[in-house]
Amino acid sequence: MELVIVESPTKAKTISRFLGKHYKVLASFGHVRDLPKSKIGVDVAHGFEPTYTIPTDHKQKVKEIQDAAKKAKRIWFATDEDREGEAISWHIAQVLGEDPEKIKRITFHEITEHAIREALAHPKSLDLNLVNAQQARRIVDRLVGYELSPFLWRKVRRGLSAGRVQSVALRLIVEREREITSFNAEEYWSVEGTFKSANDEAIFDGKLAARDGKTIDKMAIKTQAEADEFVADIKNKPFIVTHVESKERKASPSAPFTTSTLQQEANRRLGFSAKQTMTLAQKLYEGIELGASGPVGLITYMRTDSVSLADKFLGEATTFIKSEYGNEYALSEPRKYKTKSKGAQEAHEAIRPTDPSRTPEEVAPHVEPAMLKLYRLIWQRALATQMPDAKIQGTSADLTCGRNMFRATGQRVTFDGYLKLYPDQDKDKYLPELILNQSVEALTIDAKQHFTEPPARYSDATLVKSLEEIGIGRPSTYAPTISTIIDREYVERDDKKRLGPTPVAFEVNDLLVAQFPDIVDYEFTSRMEHSLDKIAEGEMEWRPLLEAFYGPFHMLLKQKETEIEKEQQEMAEGEVCDKCGSPMVVKRGRFGKFLACSKYPECKGTKPLPGEKAPAAPEPTDEKCPACGAMMVKKVGRFGPFLSCSRYPECKTIKNIEKVVMDPTGNPIVCPKCGKGHIIEKKSKRGKLFFSCNRYPDCDQAFWDRPTGEKCPTCGYATLTKKGKSKIVCPNEGCGYTRDIEDEE
Repeated sequence: MELVIVESPTKAKTISRFLGKHYKVLASFGHVRDLPKSKIGVDVAHGFEPTYTIPTDHKQKVKEIQDAAKKAKRIWFATDEDREGEAISWHIAQVLGEDPEKIKRITFHEITEHAIREALAHPKSLDLNLVNAQQARRIVDRLVGYELSPFLWRKVRRGLSAGRVQSVALRLIVEREREITSFNAEEYWSVEGTFKSANDEAIFDGKLAARDGKTIDKMAIKTQAEADEFVADIKNKPFIVTHVESKERKASPSAPFTTSTLQQEANRRLGFSAKQTMTLAQKLYEGIELGASGPVGLITYMRTDSVSLADKFLGEATTFIKSEYGNEYALSEPRKYKTKSKGAQEAHEAIRPTDPSRTPEEVAPHVEPAMLKLYRLIWQRALATQMPDAKIQGTSADLTCGRNMFRATGQRVTFDGYLKLYPDQDKDKYLPELILNQSVEALTIDAKQHFTEPPARYSDATLVKSLEEIGIGRPSTYAPTISTIIDREYVERDDKKRLGPTPVAFEVNDLLVAQFPDIVDYEFTSRMEHSLDKIAEGEMEWRPLLEAFYGPFHMLLKQKETEIEKEQQEMAEGEVCDKCGSPMVVKRGRFGKFLACSKYPECKGTKPLPGEKAPAAPEPTDEKCPACGAMMVKKVGRFGPFLSCSRYPECKTIKNIEKVVMDPTGNPIVCPKCGKGHIIEKKSKRGKLFFSCNRYPDCDQAFWDRPTGEKCPTCGYATLTKKGKSKIVCPNEGCGYTRDIEDEE
């Protein structure tokens, strides 16, 4: 028997399909060892030697692998082909303690029979450079988090955390919010018209572009009076076509997806968060049941910064395009792309379908709607790269009225090329055929008011793009970084799903910028990523890097602890408690500073700081009180928003506002017990968060851990749950399925 070890049970199931009965495929369920949770786990005095432990919930799985390894004549490590996958294999090898000659490492970019057979035919040794790069990243992030987070507890409030990459991402979001807040909108005006050609009844648009031969810039007309002067000079006067120009341009398809561009495009086109995109992509990569075909990996590895495509795929894609769309939509020579992203490393190929002839329509009956949307996006983008450029005819015409010149523009696609499969250009804008010295009729001439707009808050897509441009993070870290700052309540999504900082985010960011500038410095963090890349490439040792970083960092931390010892309760001069008359002190809470009675807990009086807004007044609703029939109002308490009877305190009826728990596709998680209700967040009498069916008491389904909406791959239970910040587990009694969550920075 030969033993093959992978990370996930889904991947194990897919690979088992390609191997014979002489192979046994086991899943490690992620990392089998990690730094301990209860202590720092790094001996900084002796070369930063890490202490690894096997988590309790992994011990049974490790024993199963050890028992199988003893009976195997050969062990194949088939974990993912990046640093994380290499490190998982190395940790398992350390636990097994087997003869190195018995251990073989194989990697593949897609889970197909051809790829697996090729990998088995060309095994290699574990790449210790990749392992050391992963170790260095894990250790430096542990040192930052373990030493800096308690500092935040003492300076701001307990429960906060800092991280090497998360703190830089938070800084970007906070600085953008301040740009928005400080932005002063400027007024400007435009003069626009609608026109009709005598030769064509169609109406087209034009905009004032010049006067007396001088271009009128976008911001040139500042007031309505100026705009009205232009309108008065133009209205009811004839227009003549004084210039017509037509040019053909070519539009080329974008490169196939990398992790970053997939997250950006899925966010822009589909509205998916980075985390949602990666969750769906992981499933597509590891294997989907396609009826009689069994589990099939539909896309290549989804953590990559390469845009290259395998020759085999290029040939198959061209054959498919010719048969499906005709020879005119196929290239005579494959189009190839070169990776340009800063610090690109480790990747073998871009993200693409494993089989170009497996269309989204063929896959549709076997996958959920969100997964189909993502597969379609990947399939279209990859195949479009092997289709010819689109040809677009652009036309512009100058329409002159005395001293004033309007410009009208139009475009139409003369050959769609790759746009037939992946439309990413503006739609056709009609402009009739115009002839020099031809008269055109102005139907309307209007002045329109505009205001400059502040920069938008970051979306998942724009934040990922900024992090990549700065050179911070790597393909595997973008989604966990965004997820972390949201989970830790530094950031909230607004109604447009954009990322806005919470009040405590400003305080934490300002403290880190002022006291630990290197930790949140863009260039410093980028250089650290570059150094980790050099370790992965074998050009740098990992221990000297940690020494160079930790020495100055630790000294600065000690200095700051001495300079700014934990503040004692800050007395609020002249402020007394409205309830008991005692002096008040300044305290910090989740939503920033507030005044509290110094006699707490005997007196629980609070009020906002002078000059700050008082708590929001109750908000009217359309819902009636179930007890007395009066209208309910929305209030905000210590546990968040709730509904209260407007007759309070005469009627003390209150009602929770349901906070629905969503699955990775953005849909409410259906209750696994009754199948009728959905899972909502609730809090116990002691304030502890739990999750239950909204049909309670008719259905008593409840979880202490947050449901994910992802089905258990082992027993098929309707939802897994997130155990703390490091585990995904199956709550179905007797199943035992568990896996590690990706390391979050």
